[in-house]
Amino acid sequence: MPGRGPSPSRTTAVFAYGAAAGLAADLLVGDPRRGHPVAAFGRAAAAVERRLHHDHRAWGALHTAVCAGGAVALGALAARTVRGGGKASVALTAASVWAVVGGTTLGREARAIGGALAAGDLDVARERMPHLVGRDPQALDGPAMARAVVESVAENTSDAVVGALFWGAVAGVPGLLGFRAVNTLDAMVGHKSPRYRRFGWASARLDDLAGWPGARLTAALAAVAAVPGGNPRGAIRAWRADAGKHPSPNAGPVEAAFAGALGVRLGGTLSYGGRIEHRPVLNADGRAVEVADIERAVTLSRRVTWLTLAACVGGRTIISAVRGRKRRGA
Repeated sequence: MPGRGPSPSRTTAVFAYGAAAGLAADLLVGDPRRGHPVAAFGRAAAAVERRLHHDHRAWGALHTAVCAGGAVALGALAARTVRGGGKASVALTAASVWAVVGGTTLGREARAIGGALAAGDLDVARERMPHLVGRDPQALDGPAMARAVVESVAENTSDAVVGALFWGAVAGVPGLLGFRAVNTLDAMVGHKSPRYRRFGWASARLDDLAGWPGARLTAALAAVAAVPGGNPRGAIRAWRADAGKHPSPNAGPVEAAFAGALGVRLGGTLSYGGRIEHRPVLNADGRAVEVADIERAVTLSRRVTWLTLAACVGGRTIISAVRGRKRRGA
């Protein structure tokens, strides 16, 4: 008997049309200033944390399971409600993609800081830095802020765009919402402060696992996207040589590939919460980051975004074709 539900080719079409529409909505509208779904999730996760917080990994794992599992369940319920592969399914996918990706806001904030740096207004640049990066802006001069922005654009291309699209291609709306939930939890509790060193361990490790494929896809596509005017060979070389030096298993490949593609050096000394860190230099043969490189990084990020859509749709199309042949041969 044929299986229930839409065919693989139809679900692929739903993802393709929905993801393209969601990315277009992000491009045209960006994130709303109020009432963003991710912000609503953050408030809900914070409420759960107030109930569950104990300085113990098991309680943190429970917090992660409740919050991330709730997001996945919500996505599954919504997808089940509109299943069938019609216009409602496309609309749900589009709305979910728009809600979880943040490429336009990422580029807007990066360009705002770049504009302030270009005008020589370091105070305005420092004021806007917390919108994009977590490091201490008062400890940064102009070149250090430019470098921090390029690093953030690289890392967030993976976290805010590519990873979400990858899991959307794999698992549909539940994958989209689940990935964004895990990534948000990591930002909220995954850092090594006294309060979250144990409680946030599960969220941080799950984010590492969920982000692993998207980070490698981002690095690979950064090399492809660098072809017009960039350095694709440099991206691959820096990825292979320097990614493992970074303390983050997922930020390393992405930042190294972006550094090589743009021909700049990333990494080095930085400050988080008053704590000085000395990170390895990525693409040491590159030049120092300049303000103009912020726009180049944003352009590279945008190219990677649309290449990701093409790669995910192409991957689903191939898998659907293989499944179709197996069904006909059964």
